Amino acid sequence: MFRTLRAMPTILRVGLAEAIAYRAEMFVWVLSTTMPMIMMMLWTAVAQFAPVVASNGRQYGTPGFVAYFLAVFIVRQLVSSWAAWEINFEVRQGTLAMRLLRPIHPIVSYAAGNVAAMPMRFVIVIPIVIIVFAAGVQDHFPHDVTTWACWAVSMLLGWLVTFLANVAIGALSLFMEQSIKVMDVWLAAFFVFSGYLFPPDLFPGWLKVVADWLPFRYQLGVPVELLTTGHALDETLNLLARQAGWVAAMGVLCVSLWSVGVRRFQAFGG
Repeated sequence: MFRTLRAMPTILRVGLAEAIAYRAEMFVWVLSTTMPMIMMMLWTAVAQFAPVVASNGRQYGTPGFVAYFLAVFIVRQLVSSWAAWEINFEVRQGTLAMRLLRPIHPIVSYAAGNVAAMPMRFVIVIPIVIIVFAAGVQDHFPHDVTTWACWAVSMLLGWLVTFLANVAIGALSLFMEQSIKVMDVWLAAFFVFSGYLFPPDLFPGWLKVVADWLPFRYQLGVPVELLTTGHALDETLNLLARQAGWVAAMGVLCVSLWSVGVRRFQAFGG
């Protein structure tokens, strides 16, 4: 642990340097996450005729949809991870063996690389925050410190769920030719159930119950809800506890798959 902490500043500097060096790739990745803006235009066009009423009675008008999808875009930038693609590439190329020789655990190294790109993502988020105020929808965002503090915790937990799920799916490439197709299925379910394409409140009651038991809402939906909808403190704490539960579950799955997969990788001479 001490060795990892001592090496962390260097790992973060290297990760930031890579993010800056591949800024064009980062820009392309950002363009691939603009779907919330497209959905915002579609839903605001619908709301111009009449507010959209959710199953819980909440009404979404044009300002509500603008605030919601701007929040989705912001949260999506900050809780994203690409560890699954990294692991698949390194397993196929055999370069994972070099990472295993380093004194830092590979999962910690992947996490540090993702975190190091945060400054570049903040550069993307700041203009969106300016748009929020220019669009006059700041009233839809929290005004108390407690909610903002809970949102910050929720963002961390959401990122952990996303990152650990990425590592778990990436670790499957140690058992099969590649696991990118598994990641594609995960992303398809994420887009539907996380609140990425539309507010989960718009689900029918039974489908919303199903979404509550899946991990996708706890990747993105909960931080977005705290940022735009707001909840009573007890409900907020309940949601944070559920997020923490998914972090623990994904952590166990991730470490288990990685430990068994790496032994298999080494046994075959990787």
